[in-house]
Amino acid sequence: MPREPPYFYAPSVPRRFRSAGGNIMTTLTGIDSRRGTTAKTRDRSVDLVRAILLIVVVGLHSIMAGVGVGAGGIVMENALDNLPGFAPVSWFVQVMPLFFVLGGFSSFTQWTRMRERGHSPADYVVTRLHRLLLPAVAVIGTVAAALLVMTIIGVPADLIATAGFRISQPLWFLGVYVLCSALVPLLVGAHERRPVLSLALLGTAALSVDMLRASTGISGLGFVNLVFVWLTVQQLGFWLAEGRCERWGVRTRVAVGVAALLALFLLSVPGPYSPDMYENLNPPTICLILLGIAQLMLFTVLRARLREVAERPRIAGLVNAVGARSMTIYLWHMPVIIALAAGLLFLNATVAVPLPDPLSAGWWLTRPFWLVAVGLAVIPVVARLGWIEGAKRAELFLSGTRMLTPRVIAAVLLGAGAVLVILVTGFALGGAIIALGMLAAALRLVAVTGARSTARSAAVPAHHQ
Repeated sequence: MPREPPYFYAPSVPRRFRSAGGNIMTTLTGIDSRRGTTAKTRDRSVDLVRAILLIVVVGLHSIMAGVGVGAGGIVMENALDNLPGFAPVSWFVQVMPLFFVLGGFSSFTQWTRMRERGHSPADYVVTRLHRLLLPAVAVIGTVAAALLVMTIIGVPADLIATAGFRISQPLWFLGVYVLCSALVPLLVGAHERRPVLSLALLGTAALSVDMLRASTGISGLGFVNLVFVWLTVQQLGFWLAEGRCERWGVRTRVAVGVAALLALFLLSVPGPYSPDMYENLNPPTICLILLGIAQLMLFTVLRARLREVAERPRIAGLVNAVGARSMTIYLWHMPVIIALAAGLLFLNATVAVPLPDPLSAGWWLTRPFWLVAVGLAVIPVVARLGWIEGAKRAELFLSGTRMLTPRVIAAVLLGAGAVLVILVTGFALGGAIIALGMLAAALRLVAVTGARSTARSAAVPAHHQ
C-alpha cells in the first residue's frame, strides 16, 4: 500500500487557520511555516521505505498482468498464479505487513501531535477520511465510465468483467485502511495504557479467527481477520513510533526477527498454513503478523543507514513527490495497467503485434520494457490527478472537544462499505453507482462535521485555541 505520512500534504492553508506560531500548518504538513523546514520529529527513513514499498507494489502488480490470446480467445490473468516456486519469493515481495507497520507509526505520530494541539478523535478521523475517500471517488467514477463505454462499443462482457475484477482487487487496502484509521485514537489510548496487553489481545483475536475457520471449514470466517490481522500489525507501528523496539539491543532485535521467521516457517511449510504469503493475504492469517514482526526488526536494524540515504537532497525530493501523491499512485496504477494491456490487445488485433505467452522466455524478456511503460504511463496520470489527494482538508483541522460522533462513525462505515460493494461486484456498473453514492454520502457527513468544528472553533476566544 500507499503512504499515509505522519504530516499531511496540504498545498495551501487559509490565513485564518494559521494560528500563532504556525501550529496548525506544522500539524498538517510537518513544515514549520516560520522557518520553512521540516519538523524535527519527522523520520525520513519511514518516508523512504514507504515510497520504496509503494514502487514494489506497482511493479509486482505490473508483473502479475498476464495478457495473451489463446485457443479460447483473449486471456487476462494473474501470471504469477502459475509461476512454479513463487512461494519462497513471496516471503520477500509480500510487503503489506511492513506497509501497515509504517502506517501505524505515521498514524501514532499524527494523532498524538493533533491531540497535543487540542484536536478531538473526530478531527483526526475526518482528516483521514478526506485523504482516503476523495481520490477513491475520482478513480471509481472514471473506471465505471470507462467500463460503460466499453459495453456500449461492444467489448465482450466477459472481458469487461475480467478487467473490472482486476482493477477492483487492490481496493481491499482502502477499505481496511479506512477502518484501521478510524480506530487509531482508541487503539493509541489502549497502547499508551497497556502496550503489551493491547497487542496481545489483537493477536489472540487474529489467531482465534484462524482456529475457528480451520475447525469449522468455513473459509469465509477468515475475512474477519481483515480487521484483526491488520490492526495487530498497525499496533506494531505504535511500538516503533515510541521507540520501544530500539530500546532493545541489535542482537535482541535480530533474535526476535529470526524467531518470527522460524515460527512462520514451522506454521507454513510443515504446518497448516500455505507457504505462499500471497495466499495468506486472502484471507489474512497470523502468518502476516509474524512476517510483519520480522520486517519490523529488519527495519529497525537498518534504520540509521536508511535515514542517511533518505536525507540526501535528490532522494528526499523524490520521496516527497511520491509521498504527497501516494494514495493517487496506489488507486490509479491498476487502471493504468489494464488500459495498457487493452492497448496491447488492440495492437495484436489490428497490426498483429505478437503477444508472448505469460511466463514464457519471450514474455520475461519483455518485462523490463513493460515495467518502464507502466511507470511512464502512471507518472502523467498521477501528475494530473494528484491534486485531489490534497484538496479541501484545511478547514477540517480545527480544534474540537467531542469524541467520535454518529456522523463520523456513519461516514467510516459508508466509506469502508463502498469498497466492499466494489469488491463484491467487481466494478459492475450498478455496484459502482452504489459505491459512488456511499462515498458521496460519507464525504458529505464529514464536510458537515468539519463545518460544525469550524463554527465551534470560531466561538472560542483565540487564547483558548
